[in-house]
Amino acid sequence: MKIRVDRSRCAGHGQCNMVSEELFPLDDQGYSAIRDAGLEVPTGDEDTAEEGAYNCPVQALSAEK
Repeated sequence: MKIRVDRSRCAGHGQCNMVSEELFPLDDQGYSAIRDAGLEVPTGDEDTAEEGAYNCPVQALSAEK
């Protein structure tokens, strides 16, 4: 599973980061620091990845299998 971000939609709310700082890192300005290639989700953290993506109020995140 990978977490991907649509940078054009990210508004820096940080709701994802509140779910998991490790899976949803933020840059110095409070926006998603996930790179364009996406972030590989460690085995066992799939539910957390889906929860973080779900909590994005602007749907800038996706957890893709």
